[in-house]
Amino acid sequence: MPPVRIFAGNSNPELAREICAYIGTELGNARVGRFSDGEIRVEIDESVRGADVYVIQSTCAPVNDNLMELLIMLDALKRASAGSISAVMPYFGYGRQDRKAAPRAPISARLVTDLVTAAGANRIITMELHAGQIQGFFNGPVDHLYCSPVILRYLQTLDLHNPVIVSPDAGGVERARAYARKMQSALAIVDKRREGPNVAEVMHLIGDVKGCDVVLIDDMIDTAGTLTQAAQALKAHGARRVLAATTHPVLSGPAIGRIEASPIEQVVVSNTIPLSSAGRACPKIKVLSAADVFGEAIKRIHDLNSVSSLFH
Repeated sequence: MPPVRIFAGNSNPELAREICAYIGTELGNARVGRFSDGEIRVEIDESVRGADVYVIQSTCAPVNDNLMELLIMLDALKRASAGSISAVMPYFGYGRQDRKAAPRAPISARLVTDLVTAAGANRIITMELHAGQIQGFFNGPVDHLYCSPVILRYLQTLDLHNPVIVSPDAGGVERARAYARKMQSALAIVDKRREGPNVAEVMHLIGDVKGCDVVLIDDMIDTAGTLTQAAQALKAHGARRVLAATTHPVLSGPAIGRIEASPIEQVVVSNTIPLSSAGRACPKIKVLSAADVFGEAIKRIHDLNSVSSLFH
């Protein structure tokens, strides 16, 4: 069986090191820097000929820089005769642009998968895609991982009184229902109407949360407008405590300030995206590591074992 080699760009080196620690290997020697004019410069400083190679790179902010780092690393490894190349994208940038939402709009998620394919990736490993159909944009295997086992283990350690799992919008109902089934709790939905990009208006609540500890479930937090407005609506409907759990802490723009000013007691996130200094300083944010999920998936893929059984 070919050896495993794991490399990482500059987007999330700490997660890459944790994944390597779980697998029991060292992070590969690669230099990913810049020329003086800002062009990305990549050098792979060890042989990868015939190896089973994994490149760990979240395409989070700065999105375009991190995406270009990934593409150039994939190209370098392809030209170095790697046996197989997997793009490990804990957070898949441009995932929200998965369809034509308006006339003459691009489908940027498809473009990103085409670029990753052209650069040399044989496989994509990612977590909690914003839309599951993005898996069909790639003409090779896609291992779509979930952070729910990690988040559920943590939620079950909390002393939640009469818990209710809440979806902050209609699009996340399936995700929230899966959590509610695992926790054997009730389900509620916050109905909202989006007036524009990153602007959400809460309309009304479907379900009963009076006197309950509620947990808002979503795949990502960007500007936190949806989440904090949903939390206010839940409090107005008599919720006892409001918590939130999400996989990807994008946390752009006014997100931290909104969370701090909101009635949310705690926001549980994963480390698919590294927190900014403001995020690390926010006492409401609790970070859980997804490294074990990625590490176990890589081990199973390399050993030709089932990845789906991770979630059963």
